[in-house]
Amino acid sequence: MGILGVDLGGTNVRVGLIENDSLVKVESTPISKTGNALDVVNDISNLIDKFTGSTISGIGVGVPSVVDVERGIVYDVQNIPSWKEVHLKELLEGRFKAPVYVNNDANCFAVGEKYFGKGKNYDNIVGLIVGTGLGAGLIINGKLYPGNNCGAGEFGTIPFREKNYEYYCSGQFFAGEYHATGEELSARARGGDKEALRMFYEFGSNLGEAIKVVMYSVDPEIIILGGSVSKSFDLFKKEMRASLENFAYTKSVANLVIEVSEIQNAAILGAAALYYDQKHK
Repeated sequence: MGILGVDLGGTNVRVGLIENDSLVKVESTPISKTGNALDVVNDISNLIDKFTGSTISGIGVGVPSVVDVERGIVYDVQNIPSWKEVHLKELLEGRFKAPVYVNNDANCFAVGEKYFGKGKNYDNIVGLIVGTGLGAGLIINGKLYPGNNCGAGEFGTIPFREKNYEYYCSGQFFAGEYHATGEELSARARGGDKEALRMFYEFGSNLGEAIKVVMYSVDPEIIILGGSVSKSFDLFKKEMRASLENFAYTKSVANLVIEVSEIQNAAILGAAALYYDQKHK
């Protein structure tokens, strides 16, 4: 028996087959971005058809948007203009006769770490995506907690300084303040550029402030970082940790584990993990 994980991106959709907790096959296809909503659903369905030779127990789908988790309705997907309101769960279950679970990409990241990554031995986890934006998924008492409207973990939208945490704690910080990408600055910093190193020190301090908000809100055992900027963790780790020194509860800081995700094909595995999360209710 296998589980399918579907990763719906802005330009491509990828589907992976998980058997015995291992990813054994991946297929991908471009999305019909100029077509109507059902054209994109057909792109997904046609890709899933490539796995019909396997016995499928369930399908998990991760999308970069707001989701009605109970009904599997997807709203306003970025980069797919036609997807304003798509009843994805109903459409896929009608075609494939298997249970379908849909959630946003940040929640998929967190539950993926719980079942396939560094969160395996923890029950209270925050999966913090530090990339082009700042988003988080929450695992509380061993279960994914999306909130009543799939809005739990949106720490990036909280006001901070002149803007919000997302601006100061993601790639937006490097683009907006220094007109460069995090990748460019990372290369410069690793080459010994003092100005680039200073930028990452500043970034680390900012991220530490965001982590304080996370700690005061949900008090996790572990925070697992993902996203493109997390690849430069060694450049901002020291300042991030230093900014936590004035946190009110010193024991909480001492106990908190902060790690960087090492999962390959995290989006596919995270989507598939939605099935495991539902089975463990």
